[in-house]
Amino acid sequence: MGGADPKHKHGPACILAYVNTLSGKPGVYRMLDQDGVLLYVGKAKNLKKRVSAYTKYDRHPVRIKRMIRATTTMEFVVTGSETEALLLEASLIKRLKPRYNILLRDDKSFPYILMRTDHPAAQLMKHRGKRKNNGDYFGPFASANAVNRTLDTLQRAFRLRTCSDSVYENRTRPCMLHQIKRCAAPCTGEISLEDYTVLNRDASDFLKGKSEKLRTRLQQQMRQAAKDLQFEKAAEIRDRLKAMAFISSGSGSAVGNVAPTTFMEADVAAIYEDGGQACVQVFFFRAGQNWGGNAYFPRHSKDQHPAEILDAFLAQFYLGKPIPKQLFVNLDLPSKKLLETALAERREKNFKILKPLRGEKFEIVERARKNAGEALARKLAETASQRKLLAGLADVFGLTEPPERIEVYDNSHIQGAHATGAFIVANVEGFQKREYRTFNIKDASTAPGDDYAMMSEVMRRRFSRLLKEDGQNWPDLVLIDGGKGQLSAVTEALEELGVLARTTLIAIAKGPQRNAGRETFHMAGRAEFTLPPRTPVLYYLQRLRDEAHRFAIGTHRAKRKKQMHTSPLDDIAGIGAARKKALLGYFGSAKRIANAPQEDLARVEGVSKKLAKTIHEYFHE
Repeated sequence: MGGADPKHKHGPACILAYVNTLSGKPGVYRMLDQDGVLLYVGKAKNLKKRVSAYTKYDRHPVRIKRMIRATTTMEFVVTGSETEALLLEASLIKRLKPRYNILLRDDKSFPYILMRTDHPAAQLMKHRGKRKNNGDYFGPFASANAVNRTLDTLQRAFRLRTCSDSVYENRTRPCMLHQIKRCAAPCTGEISLEDYTVLNRDASDFLKGKSEKLRTRLQQQMRQAAKDLQFEKAAEIRDRLKAMAFISSGSGSAVGNVAPTTFMEADVAAIYEDGGQACVQVFFFRAGQNWGGNAYFPRHSKDQHPAEILDAFLAQFYLGKPIPKQLFVNLDLPSKKLLETALAERREKNFKILKPLRGEKFEIVERARKNAGEALARKLAETASQRKLLAGLADVFGLTEPPERIEVYDNSHIQGAHATGAFIVANVEGFQKREYRTFNIKDASTAPGDDYAMMSEVMRRRFSRLLKEDGQNWPDLVLIDGGKGQLSAVTEALEELGVLARTTLIAIAKGPQRNAGRETFHMAGRAEFTLPPRTPVLYYLQRLRDEAHRFAIGTHRAKRKKQMHTSPLDDIAGIGAARKKALLGYFGSAKRIANAPQEDLARVEGVSKKLAKTIHEYFHE
C-alpha cells in the first residue's frame, strides 16, 4: 500500500500527482481528507485509468466534486484480479464505513437450525455464530423469529428434543413437552433410540429438501395405519404432514404462502427507491422452502441510481455469509459479471445472478419489490414522525435547530458496588444501538455511591475521547438522568475540557414519588421547569430516559453476574481450575483460604510449599 506524497496539494491537483505514479493494474484506492478521515473506497480494473477520471473535475456531479475537493491523500492496493479488488473493496467499505460510499447498515449474522448428532438422541436447537458443534446446520434463516417458528413446527411434526444434555440425563419422567405432543421423550424411554433416530432422519430429510419422498412415505404409512384400525397413529402422521405443509408454504413470513416449484435454492433481492431513500428486501429459499426475509436500508446519496445501490449492497451483503446457487434481482446490475465471478470463486461452485422477466420467479421478485416499497413507506413515515418530535424538542429547549444526535447518560450501582456508567444514542432514525457505550467507573477517589463523581468521570472520559477523534459524532443534545447536582457536576467537567459551549446539557429528574409524567427539567441559565402531561415531546423524553436506564441496568447486572462467578484465586499465578477446586474443596470458601496459615495451604493436594507461600503472600501483603 502506498503512493506519492504530493504535499500542500488537494483536489484534482493532488489526484493528478498520484496518477503519474500509478500502473494499469487492478486494485483498490482510498481517498482521504486533510484530517486523515476516509472519504471513499473504490475498485478499478485499471487503477491509472480509473483514478485519472477524477482529475476531470467538471464532468462529475456535485457530490463527487465535493469529495474530490476534500481529497488531500490517496492510498492504493494492487490486487491480482478485478474480482479480488471487488471483494477487498467491499470488505474495506464494510469495516471502515467511508463517508461517500454506499453502505450496508444493520448487518447481522443469520441464525441457523442445528441438528446435533454427537448424542445418541439428536438435539434440535437454534444456532448463531461459529459452527463448533458436530451436527447438521440448516439455514440461513432471515431472523430469530423465523427460526423459532420453524423449530416450533418441527417439534410438532417430528417430536425431537430441544432440551440440553444435562436436563436430558437427569429426567426421571417425561416433561410437559411430551404431554402436549411436542417431544417423543427418548430421555425416559417413551420411544426407543432406534425409533427416535428414524424421526431424526425424517426431519433431516425434510430440511434438506427431500420432502416429496418423505411426504409420499408418510401418506402411505397413514393409510396403512388407518387400514389396520390404528387411528391414533394415523392421526399423529396426519398432524405431521400438516406441520410439514405449514413450513413448506412459508406461512407467516413476509413473502407470504410461497413454496417455489421451479427452483430449490436461491436468494431474492429487490430494491425500491423513493424520496431519496432505498430499501432492499431479501428473501431466502432453501430446500424448496421459504425461510423468511429481511428489509435493509443502505446508506447512499440521493443522486445514486437504484441499480448502483443494489450492486454495492450485494457485494457487502455476501461477505462472510453463505452464498446460494442463484440470486434473483429486479434490476440489471452494473457489475453483474464481476459479482458472479467473485461469488462463484468464494462459493467454489457455479453462481448465477438472474433478472426474471416472467413466470414464478418474476412473481416472487415482484413480491419482494412490493415488500421493499411497503417497508420503505413505513420507515419514511416513522422518520417524518421522528423529525416532528425533534423539532418539538428544539422548541421546548430553545435550540436554534432540531438536534441531529442525542446522547442520554445514566449510572447504575448497588451501594457503590459494580458501578457502571452508560450512554445511548438517538437521532432521526431512532435508537442507534450500535453506538451505545458503557464505562466501568475507575477513579479510586470516587466514594462508593457518589453519583455526581461517577457522572463527572463518565463525561470527562467520553468528551476527551471525542476531542481525540476530532469531534466526530459530537452530540447536539446531552440528556442526563438526574437533577441539579448531576447537571452541576457535568457542567464543571465539560468546562474543564473547554467544550461546554459545543453542546446543550439538560438534566431530567424524576417527579415526586418517581411518577412518570411529572419530570422536572434543569438547564443552565433557566429555572427548572416541567412539561404539560401527555404531550408527544414528554413521552419521547421519557422513552429516551427509560432506554438509557434499561441499558445501564442491563450492563450493571451483566457485570455483577460475571463477578459472582469469579474468585480472588483467579488472579494468583499458578492456580488453575484443578488447584482452585482442590483448595475450595479443602477449605470450603475463598475467605477461609485467605485466612489460612501457610502450613495448612501446603497440605492441599497439588499445592507445593512455594505455591502455598505465594497464596499466603497474596492475601497478606
